[in-house]
Amino acid sequence: MRGLITVLRKEVKENIRDRRALFNSLLLGPVLFPVMFIALIWFTNSAEEERAEKTLEVPVVGAENAPSLVRFLEQQGTVIEAAPKDPEALVRSQEELVIIRIPAEFAEKWNRGEPAPVEVITDPSRRESEVAVRRVKSLLTVYGQQMGVLRLHLRGVAPQIATPIMIRDVDLSTAKSRAILAMIFLPYILMITAFTGGMHLAMDTTAGEKERKSLEPLLINPVPRWQVMSGKLATTMLFAMVSLALTLLSFKLTMPLMPIGTFGVDLSITTRSMVLILLVIAPVAILAASLLTLLAAFAKSYREAQSYMGLVVIIPLIPSIIFMSNPIRPETWMMSIPLFSQNLLIGEIIRGDAVPLAWYALSIASTLVIGLTLAVIAANLYNRPHLIFSGS
Repeated sequence: MRGLITVLRKEVKENIRDRRALFNSLLLGPVLFPVMFIALIWFTNSAEEERAEKTLEVPVVGAENAPSLVRFLEQQGTVIEAAPKDPEALVRSQEELVIIRIPAEFAEKWNRGEPAPVEVITDPSRRESEVAVRRVKSLLTVYGQQMGVLRLHLRGVAPQIATPIMIRDVDLSTAKSRAILAMIFLPYILMITAFTGGMHLAMDTTAGEKERKSLEPLLINPVPRWQVMSGKLATTMLFAMVSLALTLLSFKLTMPLMPIGTFGVDLSITTRSMVLILLVIAPVAILAASLLTLLAAFAKSYREAQSYMGLVVIIPLIPSIIFMSNPIRPETWMMSIPLFSQNLLIGEIIRGDAVPLAWYALSIASTLVIGLTLAVIAANLYNRPHLIFSGS
């Protein structure tokens, strides 16, 4: 084991001295991901607030058919603009976000006490129009409800009769559990960090050394080759784990600064949650380091190894996309699937829910078995001469 420790120390010292390696392995993820995440939320929040507070300006076609409705909109602060000649064309060209059209039949049906049609012309594929459309529809709904109550009063009918069911929401969510809605990308970011944190080292300590012709002299030493490769693997795992810890720490420090606390969301990450997340995702770092080292061992050059790594990074993306598009309730059997189980467990930890110990054990064990199996294969690869001299 002395050879393994010696190689571990050598690789750690060399990569700490290499500023590019240090930045790519330890600083890129912890700095870039939180900054991108915070900037995204700040931009989204400020844009939503700006659209919600902006004066609502809506062109109305056929305003003369419903003067009382138009007056109501104006009383609510809406600026009524002149009717355009081709409202559909204006919405398609994004010159207007939403246009109201009141058909000529509105007055006739209104007077007969029938539902009077009002058309809201929008393009739902344009996300920038969502706030304006929501505000317009909300005003029209309020106006319709008020008129409905007045009609019932005129007929001597209690308005409550028109509402036979009263829905009361019993919200069991907490500020902590609602945090998962804002931090839905965190599991994916941590998965990516587990792979990218040791990616540079995996390529440099295998394909890079073969390309520089520095691997052969290292293997000539009277040390079992599996110990040499194990030392390189351990270095990759160590850097991946440090990168993960720094990424989590940066999120812990920056999340409380987010501007969405007024929405009843607690984005703080407790020390206990950090420890649990690291415990859950540590086997992924081992699996990623083993897989990256295994693939890099077959590469003849650093550039060829980079082409392999671009495909590997897609792997942690798959479960995250599945869970974001189709939320799944965690079950025990899911904990035996690497990467899937980590996504589920991280979500449960962030929500603050109680997680059975069996889930932790099953997730860690299943991922460790695969990761250590790949590590053994990677450590024994360099007993094959054609792999050692494949870069020649």
